[in-house]
Amino acid sequence: MTSYTCLKQQEWCLGDYSIVPIRYEDRFLIMKWRNEQIYHLRQNRLLTEEDQQLYFDNVVAKLFDNPKPDQILFSYLENDFCIGYGGLVHINWIDKNAEISFIMDTRLERDSFAEHWCSFLTMLKDVAFKDLGLHKIFTYAFDLRPHLYAVLEKFGFNREATLKDHCCVNGEYKDVVLHAILHQDV
Repeated sequence: MTSYTCLKQQEWCLGDYSIVPIRYEDRFLIMKWRNEQIYHLRQNRLLTEEDQQLYFDNVVAKLFDNPKPDQILFSYLENDFCIGYGGLVHINWIDKNAEISFIMDTRLERDSFAEHWCSFLTMLKDVAFKDLGLHKIFTYAFDLRPHLYAVLEKFGFNREATLKDHCCVNGEYKDVVLHAILHQDV
């Protein structure tokens, strides 16, 4: 398993679920899910296998040895099988904050959305606050999946802002909603 030099711990577990440093072998599953869920991602076109390979070779590979990477990505596993991925992105090491990113296998979204978000957030909060010592983590979500907000708020995240008509999705302007939690509130 590849490891991040910036982390003291490399694997977090919660029952049958775990997060581990993003695995190379999961790259095409991740690409598939990103393409299926492009509507709520900051991704402007479908990814190809070549795109994904280049991203893993030129971006992801350089994250592991960086003492202060701008993102820390994990494979989200159920009994060692990848069912999602995400992590901390746009990490600001000076202000000690980071954005949360997470997507799961598209087939799980309908029936297990809250369960997987809760599991992932539980482990990621430990990464952010206990291992990295961050002050704040937040989400930046196109206002397309309001069921996400209930999950975030259940975990103590507060709605900090709504950016009106901030993004254009399929020719229609949508708000962006930001939720955040501070280390002291955990």
